Amino acid sequence: MSSFSRRSFMIGAGAAAASTAACSNGIGTNGAATIDARVSATLNEMYNRYPGTRDLRSKSVGMLVMPLVTKAGFGIGGAYGRGALQINDVTVDYYSTTQATIGFQIGAQQYAHVLFFMTNQALGDFRRSSGWAAGADMEYAINDQGGNISAETTTALAPVIAVVFGQAGLIVGATLEGTKYNRIIP
Repeated sequence: MSSFSRRSFMIGAGAAAASTAACSNGIGTNGAATIDARVSATLNEMYNRYPGTRDLRSKSVGMLVMPLVTKAGFGIGGAYGRGALQINDVTVDYYSTTQATIGFQIGAQQYAHVLFFMTNQALGDFRRSSGWAAGADMEYAINDQGGNISAETTTALAPVIAVVFGQAGLIVGATLEGTKYNRIIP
């Protein structure tokens, strides 16, 4: 008899959902004020740790800042976080991010990420979509493995550049591929 059944599949899915929901990612807090404070702190940390991201900010037409994304899984996993879209350093909308994964995985991780929209077309496509999904064509600029970033070399490569940092936990290597973003009202 197979040790993997629908029941164990559902138990794994339930455990992943429960562990994701139990992590502190801003759910049930003071909405916009909490998100704004976390966005500000995240941007300050990013600019201090990776000074080259200031060049990206100045060359981008908008930034989606996700200050805290919680990812957990046990065979089946998921991720959730909330953040803000800024244009000219002003918050214009709030977004949630979700991701579902399946495969060999166990553990939990929290991380921050910022999407830099380098063209008006990319920003417009993001804002007009009813649910925008990050794809394989996104350029990853840096992560917690270190390295320098130069806006001159990255702006020619992709209309959207992702900076993933602040990783803490047991799941190695945050990827944004397959992540979906939806506009929310906090």
